[in-house]
Amino acid sequence: MNNVTKKYTIWIWVLSIVIPVAVAVLFTVRIPGVERLGFLPPIYASINALTAVLLVVAFVMIRKGKIRVHEALMKTCIVLSVLFLVMYVVYHMTSDSTPYGGEGVLRYVYFFILISHILLSIVIIPFVLITYVRAITGNFPQHKKIARITFPLWLYVAVTGVIVYIMISPYY
Repeated sequence: MNNVTKKYTIWIWVLSIVIPVAVAVLFTVRIPGVERLGFLPPIYASINALTAVLLVVAFVMIRKGKIRVHEALMKTCIVLSVLFLVMYVVYHMTSDSTPYGGEGVLRYVYFFILISHILLSIVIIPFVLITYVRAITGNFPQHKKIARITFPLWLYVAVTGVIVYIMISPYY
């Protein structure tokens, strides 16, 4: 492992641990004097939807050999994911979590989707970072190998984020 790769590996580990821990800690913080920011959930759900669409377009572009377009789209997806995370945390720092009000089988479906979404949103962090680093360091064989795992996981997280929003939105 060369020095550049070692430096990136350290940052990947740090971010993969710090981001979920910071999110969990920030969930316990309330911003005093700030009203509930109820306009944020449809915005960050839309960001998830846009991320899902761009991930699919990026996949199509790389299949067509349009590397620069693929690269720009993937960087956009990373920026959108960061933007989503910031809005999500800010919303939860100003608002209590909304309980799901559905009943029956839908309640189990909702919680299955929510829990898998949350767990995979944590798991996806190192996958996205490793995939990105392998691309920017020119290690394309290894980039392609891990992208085959990262892409469906990231797409699942983006799509289920939208589904969770749609299912919980009547109860906001």
